[in-house]
Amino acid sequence: MSKISVLFVCLGNICRSPTAHAVFQSMVDSEGLSQQIAVDSAGTGDWHLGHAPDQRTCAVASERGYDMSELRSRLVEAEDFNRFDYIIAMDNENLSNLHAMRPGDYEGQLGLFLDYSQQSEQTEVPDPYYGGDNGFAMVLDLVEEASAGLLAHIRLTSSEMQSL
Repeated sequence: MSKISVLFVCLGNICRSPTAHAVFQSMVDSEGLSQQIAVDSAGTGDWHLGHAPDQRTCAVASERGYDMSELRSRLVEAEDFNRFDYIIAMDNENLSNLHAMRPGDYEGQLGLFLDYSQQSEQTEVPDPYYGGDNGFAMVLDLVEEASAGLLAHIRLTSSEMQSL
């Protein structure tokens, strides 16, 4: 069985997408699916390449038991469309950037993260970078909820995982 691969994408890859990476990876691990699902994150902007996630992001995530210490920012690259079954944007601007990069033969899922969420108030994960500290907790709330929905979706739609 080949691994299902998921890439989370935001602008700088230091707040939203690493949060999604850490939360989704934690869920995958706790379900015993780390041999079946690979997780990564990247950004469409190059301001923070090689940097660890934002300290405020790490602090809020750590309070809920998520570890981002190993994550480092990287750019989305053309090869990602060959490597990832799911490329998931945090907002419409990043989704538009991904569509512009998308090769014509990409057969994976390209969409918004909150499409996997049960809540209907938000359609995009807001960027907390320039806001107050409570924005980071709200992002984490949205990410936890959408991560559960994404994992359920993958389980339902992947014939290889339906037996798990």
